[in-house]
Amino acid sequence: MTPQRNSHRREAWCLAVAALVGLVVLPCLNAFVPPTSAFHVSNFALALYGKYLCYAVLALGVNLLWGYTGLLSLGQALFFSLGGYALGMYLMLKIGRLGQYKADIPDFMVFLEFPKRFPTTGGLPPHWIPFHNFGFAAAMVVVVPAVVALVFGWLAFRSRIKGVYFSILSQALGYAATLMFFRNDFTFGGNNGLTDFKFILGHDLNAPVTKRWLYISSVLLLLLVYVMCRWLTSTKFGLIQRAIRDSENRVLFSGYATANFKLFVFTLSAIICGLGGALYVPQVGIINPSEMAPDKSLEAVVWCAVGGRGNLLGPILGAISVNALKSYATRAFAEQWLYFLGGLFVLVTLFMPKGLVGLPEQLRSLWTRWHRRNGESQTTQPPESQTDPVAFTRAPSSPSSAHKDSDTLGLLLEPKQPPGTKE
Repeated sequence: MTPQRNSHRREAWCLAVAALVGLVVLPCLNAFVPPTSAFHVSNFALALYGKYLCYAVLALGVNLLWGYTGLLSLGQALFFSLGGYALGMYLMLKIGRLGQYKADIPDFMVFLEFPKRFPTTGGLPPHWIPFHNFGFAAAMVVVVPAVVALVFGWLAFRSRIKGVYFSILSQALGYAATLMFFRNDFTFGGNNGLTDFKFILGHDLNAPVTKRWLYISSVLLLLLVYVMCRWLTSTKFGLIQRAIRDSENRVLFSGYATANFKLFVFTLSAIICGLGGALYVPQVGIINPSEMAPDKSLEAVVWCAVGGRGNLLGPILGAISVNALKSYATRAFAEQWLYFLGGLFVLVTLFMPKGLVGLPEQLRSLWTRWHRRNGESQTTQPPESQTDPVAFTRAPSSPSSAHKDSDTLGLLLEPKQPPGTKE
């Protein structure tokens, strides 16, 4: 059996075990194990795991763009937040008269005197009206990030912007959107964003059953995105992706329109991030402009680097492990957490270039090198009676080997005669 087939079989087993644990074991521990048991998974823990999985979806989107295509985008958190805002608008409209002001519109619209700005619609901005429908909101989760990525990517790749310049532009896009969403007159809640959700599809968001199904939806989304990325990267398109990452000029000279490939991957990555953001919002209970700030995109890059970019399992491990560490460190070392994150990134960059996924291979290589060096140090030393150091560094060659070497050198140096000529 070939090593590639072995690795595929190993990956399939790992995927099956992860699906079993995520889809069956954890929900059952939450639903059927009593809270007094040590094996019980609380509603809070289940929602926390769901948040980690949504971050893992974001990391897969970043990895598809950076790890496989070589495009380091520092604005992917923007698309994550746009998907969250699209579903958050639907959730806000389902609050109804259960808000603080007992009005038909969200509380922040009453506070900001939106009825005076939009008297014909009762204070509700016109672009909010279609979000009463869940199907429309779900469609916008995909359409809005895709359109923004398509327009920005077309302008950037058409101008052949790449490398660090593309990273700076994507970071500027995320920063500009953050400033725009912070404005109260932008009709999206300003600094506070969208929060205090009550219902989704007629079900109470705080009910344990609803939290369980949101978590299961996060697991299913992560599995679907993983399988889709695995399929895409194993096709000819995936080969062109990696070729663009390694040497875009060679691919361009081979006749491929690299700008179109990069635009497609950039748009697809934005859609993946938007889907992750849509499931993030009902589980966390809030979405505000700070989620699309450049530092959030940088965190996603750190997740990929820690887990191992250019590998589909690495970003998932990186997102879950770093955020689990963040949940602990922000409680135990609240003020020093950012130093932990920066130190972790420097450590991985210098000593773990392949991340957590490549750590076993790296340790195996170090062990083999140490074992070989230790074996060489234990070899017998030459007798002290010998005085010629050259005798120990070079074995004497036999006359036949010397003759063979001279013949080979002669063949290399002898000028070739044109075909058809005689000596």
